[in-house]
Amino acid sequence: MKITKTLFLAGALGLSLPAVSVMAAVSAAEADKLGKSLTPLGAEMAGNADGSIPAWKPMPKNAGTVDSKGFLSDPFASEKPLFTITAQNVDQYKDKLAPGQYAMFKRYPETYKMPVYPSHRGITVPDEVFAATKKNAVNAKLISDGNGLENYISAVPFPIPQSGVEVIWNHITRYRGGSLRRLVTQATPQPNGAYNLVHFEEQIVFRDKMKDYDPANAGNILFYYKQKVTAPARLAGDVFLVHETLDQVKEPRLAWVYNAGQRRVRRAPQVSYDGPGTAADGLRTSDNFDMYNGSPDRYDWKLEGKKEMYIAANSYKIDSPQLKYDDIIKAGHINQDLTRYELRRVWHVTATLKEGQRHIYAKRDFYIDEDTWQAAVIDHYDGRGQLWRVAESHAEYFYDKQVPWYALETLYDLQSGRYVAMGMKNEEKQAYDYGFTATTAEFTPSSLRQEGIR
Repeated sequence: MKITKTLFLAGALGLSLPAVSVMAAVSAAEADKLGKSLTPLGAEMAGNADGSIPAWKPMPKNAGTVDSKGFLSDPFASEKPLFTITAQNVDQYKDKLAPGQYAMFKRYPETYKMPVYPSHRGITVPDEVFAATKKNAVNAKLISDGNGLENYISAVPFPIPQSGVEVIWNHITRYRGGSLRRLVTQATPQPNGAYNLVHFEEQIVFRDKMKDYDPANAGNILFYYKQKVTAPARLAGDVFLVHETLDQVKEPRLAWVYNAGQRRVRRAPQVSYDGPGTAADGLRTSDNFDMYNGSPDRYDWKLEGKKEMYIAANSYKIDSPQLKYDDIIKAGHINQDLTRYELRRVWHVTATLKEGQRHIYAKRDFYIDEDTWQAAVIDHYDGRGQLWRVAESHAEYFYDKQVPWYALETLYDLQSGRYVAMGMKNEEKQAYDYGFTATTAEFTPSSLRQEGIR
């Protein structure tokens, strides 16, 4: 499929952004736009000309109710779709779709649809995250040819990005609550819809939320991550541990795995780049997790600009504890009747594999939500230049904790007719647990044996 170029909406941005990488932070005068013409995280404060994208208005922490398990009610449950995009009318909306989204209508013309609802821009984060972001704007810089950061505090390093790789760093480092424990599932359905679930217990703690964190000696760690497989029985007890580094060229990601069957801990260098994703039947790579993660060093990054696009947002319906996993997982794709799309502004960044580097994806097109810096859609191309896989996130704002993240991630393989659905928790005993504290001793290789006992 021919790659569609995105026009740069300079008038809407009010900024001049060169496509080449700029190593310097922005001026104090530019940073002063944060909280005025720009939101504190760097999105345009104003809506678009016709009002179909509204101005930013923070959602209150009591926007809905929270049940005993931590699941959120849908603040927009009474709304009906403005219209629904189907294979029959998709060409009317093609200019506001990613090539991968458009391809899904062609691949599944009878069942794929996108219900489009009124747009609501209510994402906000705690005041200390805004403060750190503003300091980053004037101090944070790219180092190691764009593969690392210096003078970085936490959360978003480049709220007024000057290059494609800066936008990607915003996604990699974005605020996700500081620390999180969660129970989630992953499904890899067959083309006929048959599937089995893999269950995970996960913990992620960013460095500044560690009890023993010393900001004067922050080092090269971004966060600590632990993932334990709890089912099915053949995989139960396996544990992954990751020390995520800020500069993975200078100091590659440190990863270990505890194999419950062998009862031993070993280094896991394959947990990076295009190494196989955990229990995913070869349908995703390690760097497909969280839509995209890891070092940006294997690609050349180009900032194409901004565009208006339909993306999945305010996805409370698909995260409902009233749903069963069977309600969500269907043949070819998830149940699109449970989805919600809104018109939003996104940053478009293309990643082209560098000469001499290796990866199964020769090119990737990223569409990053301006309000959260989360990847909304990523198109993946193979070595022949053919569109291969389409990643789409279903974003949810955890208003009670002021945390934007995902209710569900999907990765569709257009060639095999299979897909991965990651992060579902509908039938689990609890929702996300934010704000817990830990020490680095809890994220050491020697701690894995205790974690992995069956």
